[in-house]
Amino acid sequence: MSETTLNVLQYYGAGAALLAAFLVSLNLGVKLTGWAFVIFVTSSIALIAWGFLNDEGEGIGWQNIGLLAINAVGVYRYLIAGEPKKKAESES
Repeated sequence: MSETTLNVLQYYGAGAALLAAFLVSLNLGVKLTGWAFVIFVTSSIALIAWGFLNDEGEGIGWQNIGLLAINAVGVYRYLIAGEPKKKAESES
């Protein structure tokens, strides 16, 4: 793997994670948070690739396998399952 490709994966993964975390921190609603988790997924994929293609990045690769699973739950919860109705609303 070329050094340029590794750099793109590494910096994309880092930058995308920062952007996604910023979007989540804004708390601007369910849909935007769901799309932030999609960005987190792409970040995790890039860092998994970087981690296993880089001689010294295996730990980051394994960490991002775990983060990919967590981020997939976020995508499901915020974009696929939708916002659950609150119990008080459903009783009235």
